[in-house]
Amino acid sequence: MAENDAKPKAEKKTADKKDAKKIVQLRYCAYFAEDMKLFDTTEEDKAKEAGAFDEKFTYKPMVYITGSNMLFPALEKAIGDAEPGKVTEITIPCEEAAGPRDPKLIEMYRDKEFYKQEINPFPGLRVTLGDRTGTVMTAAAGRVKVDFNSPLAGHDLVYRFSVSDPIEDSTEKAKAILETEFGTSDGFAFDISKDKVSITVSDMAKFNQNWVMARFKIVSDMRSVFGVDRVEFVEVWASAKKEDKEEKDSPAEE
Repeated sequence: MAENDAKPKAEKKTADKKDAKKIVQLRYCAYFAEDMKLFDTTEEDKAKEAGAFDEKFTYKPMVYITGSNMLFPALEKAIGDAEPGKVTEITIPCEEAAGPRDPKLIEMYRDKEFYKQEINPFPGLRVTLGDRTGTVMTAAAGRVKVDFNSPLAGHDLVYRFSVSDPIEDSTEKAKAILETEFGTSDGFAFDISKDKVSITVSDMAKFNQNWVMARFKIVSDMRSVFGVDRVEFVEVWASAKKEDKEEKDSPAEE
């Protein structure tokens, strides 16, 4: 009886490993199909050519977990089918992308609602009101019109992209996940086995407010990529070295 009970569990473990997601690096340029205006890219030179360069943004290949369903389904499938190193182009109809524009999502506000938040509204400004983000369409005569549709709504989209070969090294996979979800893997250490992933948290992360929320997505990604159920976070709080303490406590020479 015990032998029969153990068999399904073993089969499940094998299936989990087989279904583990792959990590690739994705380079892309995304355009509105009607005029081929660039609206997003990982390439700094392309952004500068299109007059869309943002000095606050770091242009580099995007780390992506295949099958994570974070992109439009048509783009997700194209990435999964793409040959590594080869440039692929796909056009996604509006209906399969962000959908058509909804006139009901265009709303009017009094300008004082913005001034309360120390916001000076002008056309094109992205604003957050409550739990929604929209774009200011007009601002005049004490009234501000805001469009809460996605900026991609109503547009067919063109993506040109290439993917790398999947990352194979376990530590590099873990680092890629940390860099994607938290912004850095500096100071972290990893112990990865067939049953669990153990992450030693960096000193910086312990005091970073974003770390608390990032952990939930990191756990999900680690499980998907490594096919494990258990993910551990280890925090090490070491006391100051004895010699450092003695040096601080000793009186200064005059």
